[in-house]
Amino acid sequence: MAKKLFSEAHLSQLSLANHIAMAPMTRNRATADHLPTDIMATYYAQRASVGLIITEGTAPSPNGEGYARIPGIHSDAQVAGWRKVTDAVHAEGGKIFMQLMHTGRIGHRLNLTETAEVIAPSAIAANGQIYTDQAGMQDHPTPRALTTEEVKQTVQEFVKAAQNAVEAGFDGVELHGANGYLIEQFISPGTNQRTDEYGGSVENRSRFLLEVAEATGKAIGFDKVGVRLSPYGLFNDIAPYAETDETYRYIAEKLNDLGVVYVHLVDHESMGAPAVPAHIVSDIRDRFKGTLILSGGYDADRAEEVLQSGRADLVAFGRPVLANPDFVARLQAGVELNQPDFSTFYTPGEKGYTDYPVLEAENA
Repeated sequence: MAKKLFSEAHLSQLSLANHIAMAPMTRNRATADHLPTDIMATYYAQRASVGLIITEGTAPSPNGEGYARIPGIHSDAQVAGWRKVTDAVHAEGGKIFMQLMHTGRIGHRLNLTETAEVIAPSAIAANGQIYTDQAGMQDHPTPRALTTEEVKQTVQEFVKAAQNAVEAGFDGVELHGANGYLIEQFISPGTNQRTDEYGGSVENRSRFLLEVAEATGKAIGFDKVGVRLSPYGLFNDIAPYAETDETYRYIAEKLNDLGVVYVHLVDHESMGAPAVPAHIVSDIRDRFKGTLILSGGYDADRAEEVLQSGRADLVAFGRPVLANPDFVARLQAGVELNQPDFSTFYTPGEKGYTDYPVLEAENA
């Protein structure tokens, strides 16, 4: 019997070639002005044999472009650049969602346009440093805390970005509520010390995510909106907290009530964070009835097992897809995978981006 991993899947009304997703991975191949480039269209089209591509984090507004050379989706030029990407992927038969990522306090003024600023739920700087093209590594700045009215305006920035993504040809969007970026900065009590309706209780700290999800779903259709979550993640100076389990049970229930198309649950254990406990995965599975995507250090056998067991509906792979444009074919053939070149993960240009070999070229 054919493996479930390679069989056709469905994401609401969207037919997927298989149960494999390409996890979102920052690659920093946009321009210094955060415009998508032609090589990005090549990169994603090369990987269109996976069932669902989820793009690198893409900023919904200038304030969200905290890293060097990450793309945005808030200007006409950015929409036009992304249209080349979606056209290329669709020409290869692929399906593609854009991940909307507002970096929040994880940013630096040198990586932002002149009119933008580093903002966050509260004026708490992240420990550590961030890379800039102009001055190398720099300390994380103290962000400016958003006013209540500005929080509501930021919700609308996500909505407009989602509409722009659909205009650019995307099949949907993923709201990045993980990895210590703006949405998780609201969720986590270590980064959210607000006293208004967006701070304090689990319900209040979850409010920003849920308002973004609801408003975005109403604007483009809930069948086009997914959410990425990373309970127990420590990326970008997110501190552990006692209410983690309660928080993500609540979020799962509310996202289910809204009817978003998927929850993408990432486990960073393979990268040094605590594992997401099995009971939390199970609790989210029980509460969220839509598509559940699991990611975090999977190989083909483990992916097949969670699909067969019903614990996941799709499995996302990151670095293996980065290094293997023909990832699906290699898994099906049971052949060795290319190993990723870590030195070129975030560098400009084609090297380590669009030049990984495929089986046909290797055999030739």
